[in-house]
Amino acid sequence: QLRKVRNDLEMVLSIVQSKNKQLEKDLKREQQWYDEQKQMLDVLNQIEEETSTQVEQLSTKSLKTTELDKLKNKILELKTYKEELLSALGEFLDEHFPLPENGKNTKNKKSSAEPDVELITLQEILEILINKLLTTPHEPYITINKSFWPPYIELLLRSGMAVRHLEDPNRVRLQAFHK
Repeated sequence: QLRKVRNDLEMVLSIVQSKNKQLEKDLKREQQWYDEQKQMLDVLNQIEEETSTQVEQLSTKSLKTTELDKLKNKILELKTYKEELLSALGEFLDEHFPLPENGKNTKNKKSSAEPDVELITLQEILEILINKLLTTPHEPYITINKSFWPPYIELLLRSGMAVRHLEDPNRVRLQAFHK
């Protein structure tokens, strides 16, 4: 009977050992599967982070693009408004500050054979002054020549829109109202 018990126990032992081997194999397989799943999860998390970073960058770019479009629209509106203002200024100046007519001051001329210098309008004088101020703010003075009608220059100086150069009275600049 002891042999029978011993045989039974050896059989049980062998079954348990085989079960243990099977369980160890299963455990190794499960451990390997777990490691693979963990690696896959890490890779997916990394991809998710990269994607979210790209999405943030794209949204930032689209925001910048939207802001850029808004700025472009504002610039276009300002250019349109500037053109309207310049047109209105031109109409006002043409109506209220026309150039002198040639026939009125003939007795003041020394010689009628000499051709007159073509005078420029007040609008053109203002445009020259504005352009000079914008293009060369460090040297905004223009030199007055014979094409500038003296009453227009005097009007600009007396109204405070223009200022004479301190050393050269033949040079004027636009008053810097923006400062």
